Amino acid sequence: MINTPNFGLSIVVPIYNEEKTLRKVLSELIAIKGDFPIEIIAINDGSTDGTKEILEEVTFLFDIKVIHMAKNAGKGAVVRLGISQIRYSHCLIFDADLEYQTIDIKKLFKPVQEGLSDVVFGSRVKGVNTKQPSLLFSLGRNFLTLYMNLLFGSTITDLHTCLKLTPSEFLKSMVLKEKGFGLDTEITCRMLQAKIHPLEIPITYIGRTAEEGKKITIGDGFKCLWVVTRIRFSSSPVRQTVSKRPV
Repeated sequence: MINTPNFGLSIVVPIYNEEKTLRKVLSELIAIKGDFPIEIIAINDGSTDGTKEILEEVTFLFDIKVIHMAKNAGKGAVVRLGISQIRYSHCLIFDADLEYQTIDIKKLFKPVQEGLSDVVFGSRVKGVNTKQPSLLFSLGRNFLTLYMNLLFGSTITDLHTCLKLTPSEFLKSMVLKEKGFGLDTEITCRMLQAKIHPLEIPITYIGRTAEEGKKITIGDGFKCLWVVTRIRFSSSPVRQTVSKRPV
């Protein structure tokens, strides 16, 4: 895949009311320099703050594809729309809240360039520079990851990491249904159902509290439990056959 004309990285940025961090995130993404092409697809999920104005300001100066949703549709719906727009061989979802660091993107793409793995996850558990927002959050994340591993016989350390670098062909082949935060869970479970296991590398994570703007709630945790269970006992993980071999 490395020699294909469209080899590169498409970065999908879902955004909902992140005016405090958006300008910094986009400027750092734009500044990424490497020996592979990238594209940035920013999707405004019906934000009611100054997100739209910031996007207009940034896109006036830089080549970023921007999509504005008329109303809030949920992260999953936004990401699915972004996946339909990507044009490079690999895709990465990158949140606009600064919990994750853009400096890790090159590290994630390096194993793909070197032919070590076509699917790379950034693990917050293995990260050496992490700040967890709360004990409850950490316990919930670890429980959900363990539950998924037991059902699928996998050994993933961080089910809900945002940084999942995946072949675009495979993402587009998935039958994705989740409209909310459950899409993260759905993508990983569909991948495991297809017998594709990611390479995990450590990343930096600066978790936010609810007071600082974190939007995930305990209800999303119960939703993810259902998504894991549903997919484990369902069929047809992809629309078409996708190679499970590394590049």
